Amino acid sequence: MIDHIVIVKFSETTTQEQLLEVVERFKALKNHLSGVIDLQAGLNFSEKSQGYDVVLTVRFENREALEAYGPHPEHQAVAAFIREVGRVDSIVVDIEI
Repeated sequence: MIDHIVIVKFSETTTQEQLLEVVERFKALKNHLSGVIDLQAGLNFSEKSQGYDVVLTVRFENREALEAYGPHPEHQAVAAFIREVGRVDSIVVDIEI
C-alpha cells in the first residue's frame, strides 16, 4: 500500500469558502479513482502549520494506482482549481507501508 500525503498553502487572499471547496473537491476524487483504499481531506488547524491550509491523504492499493492518479482528468481539474484560487506552495510525501 502507498500513502500519498499532500499539504497545500494558499494565498492570504484565498477565502475560507474557497478552502472548503478545495476540501470538497479533494473528497470527491474518491468517486473517480481506482485503486483508492481511503481518502481524507480537511482544513489544517495546527498552530505549527507554517501556513499550510489544506491536507489530503490518500491510501492507494499500489504504486500503479498512485501513478494513474497524477494524470487522471479529475485530479487535473482539482489541481487547476487549486491554482485558480491561490495555491502558493505544496508539499507531497509518498510512503510505502
